Amino acid sequence: MQSTSRSFKQNAHHALQDATLQRALGNIKTGFQEKRRQVIEALPEFEALRDAGRDIKNHTLAHLDFYLERFEERVTEAGGVVHWCRTPAEARETILEICKRRNARTVTKGKSMIAEEIGLNEFLEANAIEPVETDLGEYIIQLRHEPPSHIIAPAIHVTREQIADDFRRHHTDLDPNRRLEEPRDFTDEARAKLRDRYFQADVGITGANFLIAETGSTVIVTNEGNGDMTQLLGKAHVVVASLEKVVPTLDDAATILRLLARSATGQEMSVYTTFSTGPRRAGDLDGPEEFHVVLLDNGRSAMLGTEFQEMLRCIRCGACMNHCPVYAAVGGHAYGWVYPGPMGAVLTPSLIGVEEAGHLPNASTFCGRCESVCPMRIPLPKMMRHYRTREFERGLAPGTVRAGLSLWSFLATRPSLYRFVTGMMARTLGAFGRRAGKFKSLPMAGGWTGVRDMPAPEGRTFHALWRERQGAERRGNRGTGR
Repeated sequence: MQSTSRSFKQNAHHALQDATLQRALGNIKTGFQEKRRQVIEALPEFEALRDAGRDIKNHTLAHLDFYLERFEERVTEAGGVVHWCRTPAEARETILEICKRRNARTVTKGKSMIAEEIGLNEFLEANAIEPVETDLGEYIIQLRHEPPSHIIAPAIHVTREQIADDFRRHHTDLDPNRRLEEPRDFTDEARAKLRDRYFQADVGITGANFLIAETGSTVIVTNEGNGDMTQLLGKAHVVVASLEKVVPTLDDAATILRLLARSATGQEMSVYTTFSTGPRRAGDLDGPEEFHVVLLDNGRSAMLGTEFQEMLRCIRCGACMNHCPVYAAVGGHAYGWVYPGPMGAVLTPSLIGVEEAGHLPNASTFCGRCESVCPMRIPLPKMMRHYRTREFERGLAPGTVRAGLSLWSFLATRPSLYRFVTGMMARTLGAFGRRAGKFKSLPMAGGWTGVRDMPAPEGRTFHALWRERQGAERRGNRGTGR
């Protein structure tokens, strides 16, 4: 997938002006936030589960080589094959070789962010193999020739009216006047269109939520059952996953599964939780003849032992973006690559470089909601600050930003001067803005006033008010003898 992260500011500006997108993004609060709150309030041990999940992943990352080797041993014992790939190109070529050996002309795919990361669909099409997305959201955006805008709800940026138009444009063999209004209408139509494709496909490709070292199993969680059809009906099942998806045991996977659906969609568990271990065995009624796991590094091993290692705890639930005010304002496409929102603001520069994605760590209010809802307790704001520091140290930040920070640093290290300057500015702005109570534009503040008004200061600075409050408390304490 080609990155446009360098153009985040322009992407965000266009997103803010897109009335249809803004209407679609309004579903995030009711569709995700409220459901998560309700299901977590019903689980008293949720915070303890977060601690347990964090500790499982920390332990695994500290011994990642051991658990990956154990996983490969168990996959091999079950009759499968593990392919180690350092780069997206290696992963694509590995998958292509498997498809060619099976004379594949069509492959079905379950939702996989790693497949997006390596640009698999475009690569297969260029090699005369048709990829068919089977997740409803992925199917919709494949018809639209768009990348996903959310890691668990790929088509969250699309309205029902747009989906209806897309279905009528592509499904021309159906009655043009058919009802396409409710989610069930779209689901039934997509199911009917996809059903034969499962049986036609020579290879099924899925992602993996977990890789279990103890058994060599891969795990996917879905709500539509398309993942099961994809991996069972093809001659070969190819799992595409990144290194950090491994966990030590079945019990560890079960613990994190209790966090995943609650954090992602507000469910106690997803409708389908599927464990796959090797190819079809003698006596099995169905299943693939071959089982392959394509393990991708693509910069993840370089994160180990750094200040960004904790990002590898991520279980791709999407809770951070569901609660992020920036994501809710601009959507996922503005971030310009596979992973949007706060997790993308850390993972994307880790994988494609801060030179390419340096804008993303700045796309945050640092309100802390992402860290507060993360089931794995990943300190996302802290890591975004680390990238801001790197961007500044390498001279990647715009000259105006560096100059502004240098001026602020000069004043902040001189408290008396800082209080004098901020007090003078507050009084001046307050006087000029007293009538309207706000500014529609201000010199050197276009980044703010370009999309919102700047409230006029109403009185003294925070420091002045704080000193007054502290002085009053001290006088009160002396008066009461405390």
